Amino acid sequence: MDNTPPLTATPAAKTTAQTATNRWQAAAWATLGAGSCIGLLAGLQEMLTQNLSWSLLLMAPFGATMVLLYALPQSPLAQPKNIFFGHLLTCALGLLLLHTLGVSPLTLGLGTGLGVGLMMLTNTTHPPAGANPLLVMLAGADWQFLLTPVVSGLLLILAFGWAYHKSLYIKGISKHSWPKTN
Repeated sequence: MDNTPPLTATPAAKTTAQTATNRWQAAAWATLGAGSCIGLLAGLQEMLTQNLSWSLLLMAPFGATMVLLYALPQSPLAQPKNIFFGHLLTCALGLLLLHTLGVSPLTLGLGTGLGVGLMMLTNTTHPPAGANPLLVMLAGADWQFLLTPVVSGLLLILAFGWAYHKSLYIKGISKHSWPKTN
């Protein structure tokens, strides 16, 4: 008769396996949240305009916002104030430069640099918004761009993000609520 104790996982092995499982679960929930949010915006845009190429609710930097909002929701860079005002300020800056000085290497660099500084000074840093001055100027956007897609898209993104994270928190799937509370 063998008196050898059964093989059991060491605490380190259990932690590693649990971490891997948690990482897969977190990735699955982030995938669902980001994909659902952009899918909802695209669906609404198509329903309202029958055209996905016109920017009623979507712009490319919103894709990068999804990374922070769903993969890193507790980051200071993913908080509603940062998401909303980071995008709003940098788009307004890009529009101002476009309509006063035009598009040139100087204004593209100036827009990007000033956008970073403006977000830092207003404590609204949101890295995806750093692309907005480039987007606005290279696309030749008009002032309507601030309302659609920027404000309209952001309000829907923030509402969906709040509802999504709140439901995960209430169901016990997430240990954190969003927006981050101190």
